[in-house]
Amino acid sequence: MLSENVRAQVKATAPVLQVHGEALTRHFYQRMFRGNPELRQVFNQGHQHSGQQQQALAMAVAAYAQHIDDPSVLLPVLERVAHKHVSLGIRREHYDVVGLHLLASIREVLGEAATDELIDAWAQAYGQLVALMAGMESSMYAAAAARQGGWTGWRAFRVAGKVPESAEITSFYLAPADGGDVPGFLPGQYISVRVFVPALGIMQPRQYSLSDAPGNHWLRISVKREAAAGGSPAGMISNLLHDQFNEGDILDVAPPQGEFTLDPEAATPVVLISGGVGLTPMMSMLNSVASRGDGRQVRFVHGCRDASVHAMRDHVNGLAERLPNVRHVVFYENVGPADRQGVDYHHAGRIDLRAIQDQALLPDADYYLCGPLPFMQAQRRVLGELGVPPQRIHAEVFGTGGAGA
Repeated sequence: MLSENVRAQVKATAPVLQVHGEALTRHFYQRMFRGNPELRQVFNQGHQHSGQQQQALAMAVAAYAQHIDDPSVLLPVLERVAHKHVSLGIRREHYDVVGLHLLASIREVLGEAATDELIDAWAQAYGQLVALMAGMESSMYAAAAARQGGWTGWRAFRVAGKVPESAEITSFYLAPADGGDVPGFLPGQYISVRVFVPALGIMQPRQYSLSDAPGNHWLRISVKREAAAGGSPAGMISNLLHDQFNEGDILDVAPPQGEFTLDPEAATPVVLISGGVGLTPMMSMLNSVASRGDGRQVRFVHGCRDASVHAMRDHVNGLAERLPNVRHVVFYENVGPADRQGVDYHHAGRIDLRAIQDQALLPDADYYLCGPLPFMQAQRRVLGELGVPPQRIHAEVFGTGGAGA
């Protein structure tokens, strides 16, 4: 338990961190990669280049300082981070390295304001955080290893199939190269995939949602080719997978992780709402419910730019035709002359939950959202206005906070 004085010292830095946090975290990452360059293979260098990782860490450090009296309020966020750490193979020794560079960065960036007393307070606070995270992650590692077909760390998988799903999305069917079992997982979880990036000369990991139901002899990911846009470079790993990985090729895979999950055995109605490539975890959830055949009610609302990027359309149409408990509604932002309303899509424009609430909203349902952050914020707001309780709304955050391409 931290003393009152230590907590007061840490809380006093919260306003400073809110203003100067990104300068601190930029300095921290530069310092750490200079002193421990091997960690460049652990961290997403794309997020380093864009500044997303620095911003995310700055927000996290400031939030921890603000809630140092009761860190338990941050448990949902910490659990999400712990899942990602386990998917990346983060261990206790990594925390020691991070702590060394973080405390040194606080001293170097804050200058005279970083007194010995303040640095000691942050050292104790960081130790408390490490104990909390290490405890959660230890349990997750043990669970990943204990399940049938489970393992920890990286395991070689072979590309058993590669199937284009749209103009942007391709599915990769991954089977264990050692011929062993494929682990079970919960619908909505993701895996980390690690490949060598020639342009960087290092290995790089990325997280991709599993896009099919558990119980197969392979794990499926459906990857969007991330093109350069808005000043951001093209996605390194997504383009590498699309262009250079084919059937028979080998890549490294970490065990399934993630807290954005559907209980496949529950009877609660489910409403899935996705935008773009956000449909990938929804396909795992939808296929899981469909495979059980127990009549659980599902509504699937999906929005995308146009028909060319509408992945897995025929599969979803087939499920909706065959299963009376499954209904879907599709929105196209841009409708083409060949698009058939009622077959390829149902509504033009962006998803409008108010317009389809009689079709898509179910009493006492759990709602799952996945897509770009502004999309999820908008849908969450509308659901709240339509009377859906916040505890029934679940969202997956791609990028530095979750799974991402």
